[in-house]
Amino acid sequence: MLRKMRGVLAALFFLAVTGLFLDFTGTWHAWLGWTAKVQFLPALLALNVGVVVLLVVLTLLVGRVYCSVICPLGVMQDIISWISGRRKKHRYRFSYSPERKALSYGVLGLFLVALIAGVGSFVALLAPYSSYGRIASNLFAPVWQWGNNVLARYSEQVGSYDFAATEVWIKSLPTFVIAVLTLVVVGVLAWRGGRTYCNTLCPVGTVLGFLSRFSLFRMTIDEAKCNRCGLCSRQCKAACIDGKEHRIDYSRCVACMDCIDTCRHGAIGFRLHRRQPAPAASNRAPAAGKPASATEKPVDTSRRTFLTATALTAAAAAVQAQKKKVDGGLAVIEDKKIPERATPIVPPGAQGLRHMARHCTACQLCVSVCPNGVLRPSTRLETLMQPESSYERGYCRPECTRCSEVCPAGAIRKISVADKSSIQIGHAVWVKENCVPLTDGVSCGNCARHCPVGAIQMVPSDPADEKSVRIPVVNTERCIGCGACENLCPARPFSAIYVEGHERHSVI
Repeated sequence: MLRKMRGVLAALFFLAVTGLFLDFTGTWHAWLGWTAKVQFLPALLALNVGVVVLLVVLTLLVGRVYCSVICPLGVMQDIISWISGRRKKHRYRFSYSPERKALSYGVLGLFLVALIAGVGSFVALLAPYSSYGRIASNLFAPVWQWGNNVLARYSEQVGSYDFAATEVWIKSLPTFVIAVLTLVVVGVLAWRGGRTYCNTLCPVGTVLGFLSRFSLFRMTIDEAKCNRCGLCSRQCKAACIDGKEHRIDYSRCVACMDCIDTCRHGAIGFRLHRRQPAPAASNRAPAAGKPASATEKPVDTSRRTFLTATALTAAAAAVQAQKKKVDGGLAVIEDKKIPERATPIVPPGAQGLRHMARHCTACQLCVSVCPNGVLRPSTRLETLMQPESSYERGYCRPECTRCSEVCPAGAIRKISVADKSSIQIGHAVWVKENCVPLTDGVSCGNCARHCPVGAIQMVPSDPADEKSVRIPVVNTERCIGCGACENLCPARPFSAIYVEGHERHSVI
């Protein structure tokens, strides 16, 4: 019964989080956007104390159920492992193995260093929710969109317009390749070893695994009923049950409940853990056939070190939220269709490049929901996979605040439509050599006509001749950097006006 309940909850969470990356209409987020905001690392980076405390208390109460119910990457591994286990010869394919502390804590240490140093690309590679987000947005979402487009074409042929076609395109080749490699690595490990990735490489799993050592309710083995058949060990995808010795490594147990259904003698159950008082030193006697030292429980020396590491994680997130941003940049004009901006553009609500780099986990949720094709993953090494704005396919419309509504990590703070119209994320730069009135001798004014804040005015190209062709003049104090001018400029192949980003956003 417990296993079925866990399975149902895991399926609901998995479908909800996956739906957030597949939904391009925006309706899914209104109801289920909270499922992204209860993920551990995004909640920690967003300083969402309530969620972090809730997840810690949940782990101390019932163990690592977060990993088997809430985390989408963990549930995906369970699905792959379950499919692998359907093969008759591989039904009982696992076995107990000792914990690899050096590897798991070593990866956690590197993760903490990267988190404190603000190396977002490395943090993004290891964050479990973000890893799944990239898989869903780069691999699952295109298939979903293609299916929608097939239905749209079919419905149009029969006179119905219930489905609207959407454009399917690869937003970043490096991010796509990383998503494929992540799926392959995690998939192979899950197919062959179940929860190998969670218990060796995942930093969130390591943190929660340490906390689960002290959980109130745990999987326990009734030695009186156990006949040491070992079926529980062979069914445990976390490789944490030593059925022969009646031991369970609670740091790796994800409370999947598979062992309960496997045991034919009712020897395993999810029960309240009661600590047995240790016998007095004078009354201890070595077990038969074993030296006295073999009966003594080894001391776990990692507790103090790991508590320090956990404190450093929380402190790093707090420090990142208070970091001061730096100012502006000037344009370097490049003869390219996609301008090589001296300063990248990040969306309103991100506050600036430094805040974005230190808080974003590159989950691609904002990229997935952007209705205007403005956001795409960065290809720069220092901010690899984090979102940047570019205006070749659309511009950042003043009425859209979708990215700020869905960001679970606080990298893009929630803003209103009124706020967005006053946030300056960049400024427009005019390229004289490409401007249509000067190159073709015809009037244009497209940039000024479509500027939502009136920051561009058309003035005579010859101040002494009022009838001369008019060219744009940008009021950089008023421009908010939305990119309408760059996107709608008719000059080809190079735009005659483009937006240069600001390192620190300001309010005008």
